[in-house]
Parts: sequence; C-alpha cells; structure tokens
Amino acid sequence: MATLIALFSLVPLGYVIYMTVATGWDTVVELIVRPRVGELLLNTILLVLVTLPLCLVLGVGGAWLVERTNLQGHRWWALALAAPLAIPAFVNSYAWASTIPSLAGLSAGTLIATLSYFPLVYIPVAATLGRLDPAIEQSAASLGLGPWAVFFRVVLPQLRIAMAGGSLLVALHLLSEYGAFAMIRFDTFTTAIMIQFQSTFNGAAGNMLASVLVLLCMLLLLAEAKTRGNARYSRVGVGAQRLATRLRLGRHEIAAQLALLALFVLSLGVPLYSVVRWLVAGGAAIWDPTEFFPALAQTMGYGLTGALITCVVAFPMAFLAVRHPNWFSKLLELSNYITSSMPGIVVGLAFVTVAIRLVPGIYQSAYVLLAAYVLLFLPRALVNLRAGLSQAPRELEEAARSLGRSPALAFFRVTLRLSAPAAAGGVALVFLAIVNELTATLLLAPNGTRTLATAFWAKSSEIDYAGAAPYALLMILISLPMTYLLFQQSKKAAGQ
Repeated sequence: MATLIALFSLVPLGYVIYMTVATGWDTVVELIVRPRVGELLLNTILLVLVTLPLCLVLGVGGAWLVERTNLQGHRWWALALAAPLAIPAFVNSYAWASTIPSLAGLSAGTLIATLSYFPLVYIPVAATLGRLDPAIEQSAASLGLGPWAVFFRVVLPQLRIAMAGGSLLVALHLLSEYGAFAMIRFDTFTTAIMIQFQSTFNGAAGNMLASVLVLLCMLLLLAEAKTRGNARYSRVGVGAQRLATRLRLGRHEIAAQLALLALFVLSLGVPLYSVVRWLVAGGAAIWDPTEFFPALAQTMGYGLTGALITCVVAFPMAFLAVRHPNWFSKLLELSNYITSSMPGIVVGLAFVTVAIRLVPGIYQSAYVLLAAYVLLFLPRALVNLRAGLSQAPRELEEAARSLGRSPALAFFRVTLRLSAPAAAGGVALVFLAIVNELTATLLLAPNGTRTLATAFWAKSSEIDYAGAAPYALLMILISLPMTYLLFQQSKKAAGQ
C-alpha cells in the first residue's frame, strides 16, 4: 500500500521530466535561457534571500522572549505570535493592497511574505526552546559566559534543526505562493506559470518555467538536509529536566513589549482592520447567503474529506517509518516530501495533463482535486502520525496481546488510541492547508465549484474589496481554531 502511494506521489515529478524531454533540448534551452527567466529567477532568489533572514529574526527572537524571559503576558504572546498563520497570505496581500494601493514590487512581497510566514519559524523554535534542558546553559553561565554569549554559543546551535525546518517551509511557501504576489504585481515563477497557463493552456513556456521551479525546490530540500546535519540534540528522559530560569528583561521590558506589539499590529491588526473596514463599507448587501453559504459548505466539505483521506493514506507510510525503519521506508517517505515541495500550480498542471491524456472522464472532477490535495499535504499528516506512533511503543501492544487480546484488537485499543491526538493534529493541519489553498483549486476544481478561497479571489480580482471581505473573514474564523490546535500540538510534541 505504501509503495503504491509513493509511486502515485511521483506523478507530478514524472510529468515535469516527461514534458522537459518531450519539448526537446534545443527548445528547452531557448525557453529557459532568455531574459524573462533571468528576471523571474532574480526576483525569486532576492525574495528568498531577504525574507528568510527576517523570518528567522522574528521567529527566533519572538520565541526566545516568550519562552526564556520574564516578559509580562508571555502566555498571551505565545498564542498571539502564532495567530498570523491563520490569515492566508493572499488575504494579507489583499489587506495591504487595499490599504496602500501603491504597494508593489520586491519590498511589498517581502513585507507580506514576512508577516505571513514568520510563524512557521516561531512555532517549531518555541516548541524546541521549551524542551531544551537549561542545565547546559547554566553550566555555560557558571563558566563566566554572559547571557548573549550563552544564547549564541549554546542555545542557538541547539535550535538548528527547528530553524532549518522552519526556513524550509518558509522558502517553499515563497516559491509556491501565487495570490499574494499577483495582487501586488510582483512577478515570480508561480505567477508567470499561471499567466502562461491562462493564455496558452499548458504551453511549452509554462512547462519549462515549472521545471526550473521544481529544480529550485529540490535545491532547497538538499540545502535543508545539509544544514540540519546529523548532530543529535536530544537528552535521555524527560522527568529530570530542570526548569529554565527566565532572564530578567529589566529596563528592556518596554522595548520588547513595543516590538512585539508592532509585529502583532502589522501581521494581524492590519488584515483584521482592513477586513472589518470593507465589511462596514459593504453593509448588509455583501452578505448574500446564496453566495457565501455554498462556498462555506464546499470549503468545509473539501477540507474535512481531504484531511481525513490524507491521514488515512499517510498511516501505512508512517507505520513503516516507525515500526520498520530501513532504507526502503526512508525512500518511500522521501518521495512524498519531494512531491509536497512542489508548488500547487505544478501539481495542478500535472493532474490536468494526466487526466486529459489518460483518463479524460475524471478531468475537472472532485476526485482529481482531492488527489491533488492528498499529494500536496501528505507530509503534514505524515509528520504528525509518525510522532504519534513513536509514542506508542511496540512493547505496549505486545503486552496487550500477552493479556489475551488479539493482534487486531491490541492494535486498535493501544496503538491507535495513543496516536489519536497526533492524528487529530494532522487532520487539523491538512484541513487548514486545504481551506487556504488557491492555485491547485483554481486549476482543478470542477465546474461550479466555489470555495471560500476561489470566491475571495474572484471578487478581489475584480477590485470588489467589499465583496471579498466576507470570504476573507470566514477563512480567518475557520483557520483560527485550527492554528490554535496546531500550536498546542507542537507544545505536546515537545513534551510540554
């Protein structure tokens, strides 16, 4: 079963390779080695190089203030800094573009991307900081190192895995994001591919741009693996962990509070203010139940169905990775990470081509869209399920069998029960991703499909900001509890 899933997940990569070979080497060189591709490549690289350090500074700095200082209200700030993840990047872009219409270009893209994605660094770093044994830091301090030296020489190296993972997620989002950058007229590979698709329907130029984008994704995966390294930062056991001594901010308390308040206002306050402003401006007329109720129902339907299917599909692979770890299970797992790293537009193009050429009967059906969701978001469920199964040791299942339970009953009563909270976190994470997914849905949704994201995009593309506001509000309201559940799950995974 896991092997079939892995083979199926390689469909998008196979599509990119096939289209590159079918195009012919001379045409490939002609389409790739041209000024337009160089411009898109420069835009994309600059966006990543500028945004990543900003997200790291905000994510690590915010996590350190919340977890390791005596910051007043640190419990509230812990949730507040994760909350911007509930606002889709294209909604953030809509808020800023409607507030400052002249906003455009690299600086605008960097601003919106940083405010949208820094929680992807903050959440894993905060969870890791909460789990780190402070004994090492206390030993370093006893040897004469000051607070800053302890942070840079002791704490920061132990955050390398969390920082590398968060940075990879941010970079992949930067490569795959379409709506946020299209709204502020900032050209990236994804926006250019979408324009090519809309004008020539899967033309050779769009395919070659997709191949360059996939190559960039592969390079990011390799860079993250290299950065992560093989070092081990875990300690044996959790019961003897000391409580961390929170650093006293003293006269720096006001500056820290103002910095976090400014970040909160920019990342959450501006989008919420903009949405509320347009809701008030639109009045009761924009709340047409015949429009937003079907969109809400279809979003919830696709979100819940896609999340449940994804978790069911991910379970065999997670089980193999935990119970039978070997080179083959690692290879199967890697195939899914490769596919999920591809932007939604590439996965969408692959399914469009495969469906039209091989099984035209399912083109623009719900089956194709759900299959794309599964491939795009499978690792989100896989990571959670693997963590949950790791907390259900085989020995407990064997103990249940020694007490007379059948293998199937022992598995359901012990293993599935212990991994259920992690599975719930995986469902929440995939549901959140599907609710906010735009590009693959635009390409693959059946005729008449109207999700909150596509309805919002249709209204905002027509500069009907008031009409788009109800859909933006509903996406935020749906995403907030899922974001909270994700934050709590990250804390539990860290043993807190």
